[in-house]
Amino acid sequence: MDCKQAVSLMHDLLDEDLERQCALDLKAHMLACPACRERFRQLEEAERLLYGFNHRLQPPSEDLTERIMGVIPRPQRKQSPMIAWVKRHPAITVAAVFFLVMTTSWLSMWNADKQLIVKGDQMNIIIQDDKVIVPSGQVVNGDLTIHNGKAEVHGEVKGNLTVVDGQVYQASTAHISGSVQKIDEAFDWIWYQINSLFGSSAVAP
Repeated sequence: MDCKQAVSLMHDLLDEDLERQCALDLKAHMLACPACRERFRQLEEAERLLYGFNHRLQPPSEDLTERIMGVIPRPQRKQSPMIAWVKRHPAITVAAVFFLVMTTSWLSMWNADKQLIVKGDQMNIIIQDDKVIVPSGQVVNGDLTIHNGKAEVHGEVKGNLTVVDGQVYQASTAHISGSVQKIDEAFDWIWYQINSLFGSSAVAP
């Protein structure tokens, strides 16, 4: 297993979607490859952060409110309107800080991560350098997401096709049952990440 193939399988390993032997091969490769091991650690950390927020978001406890208020400098005389507003709306303040941190993280990923990543059913696709090909007569079951590469579809995709920072080519024989989305701008990338985090509840502006 080479590094390119290992990177394309890391998301599936985190989602526990890999067959046992494939997962063992990937883990063996990461044990021998420091770069892939570090890459997987970063993905694991990002997944854990997103999962934790998505499953634990709830109204702030009194303890959290007190801790937030504790780090805000107390005015010597008259309380400023900004601090008064923060005290009245602690949940909005926490959400705004979280969104700022996540946006910075996503923009950093957008600027730094230029490796080809393929997520979805890979049984019937061909990967050549930065190109992901769905051959004529072959079927991809479910959604297919490609980061930093070109999608060339001759066969069928039974789901959505999303290409982030890349190109899409559909042959006359291609059939995609879901939507085709091409994300090039950093803002679109952030909105894509928000939709991935909250599911279909987020609606594009």
